[in-house]
Amino acid sequence: MFDKEFKTAIHNLSDIEKDKLILRLLRKDLALANQLYFELVDTETVEQKREKLAKIISKKIKHANERFYSVGYLLMDIRYISGDINEHVKITKDKFGEITLNLQMLIEVLTLNRMYIVATKPNNCIKFFTYIVARAFKLLLLIKAINEDYFIEFKEDLETLGNLFLSYEHLMKHAIYNGLNINRQLDAEIPENIVAIHKEIRANGFLKKKKKKI
Repeated sequence: MFDKEFKTAIHNLSDIEKDKLILRLLRKDLALANQLYFELVDTETVEQKREKLAKIISKKIKHANERFYSVGYLLMDIRYISGDINEHVKITKDKFGEITLNLQMLIEVLTLNRMYIVATKPNNCIKFFTYIVARAFKLLLLIKAINEDYFIEFKEDLETLGNLFLSYEHLMKHAIYNGLNINRQLDAEIPENIVAIHKEIRANGFLKKKKKKI
């Protein structure tokens, strides 16, 4: 990314100049600053931070349910929560938590808001359903990418999520339309070529935010 001459120039800076430069850069990149703080100073472990965020996610989803206005607003709430998860992963590199926290989010959202979602006209749920299906696909990709020894840890939640999909008629139709095989989730089975499958589905225009009657 940087040429040798530039690296040498940085290396030759005095310690004071390097300190000033680092602090200036960190002020402009909060995510990097938080990552370094976690690695160098923070006394909390990855597991402790994951557990704390899990409680925050449950609290936010419950709050979204209590003040439910529309599926569109619920989708906004989910995106904010997804942002919290992404920030946690960026800071801690917690690949295991990225899976468990996303599973938790999808399961709790679909469980707590079932009454509101099924009462909404299907065509008003398209963006919401697309996001849920795309997130479920992402989970399969993430699980496939980690050590298979961890797979058993997600089996129960994958089955729960699969059954939730089955309980929503129009979400299931949307999943089928977008190429998501729910039976594989129920069996906690992920095909070896899941990356290629996902890439082909995206290339064919699926898993995108577009309106379609289902």
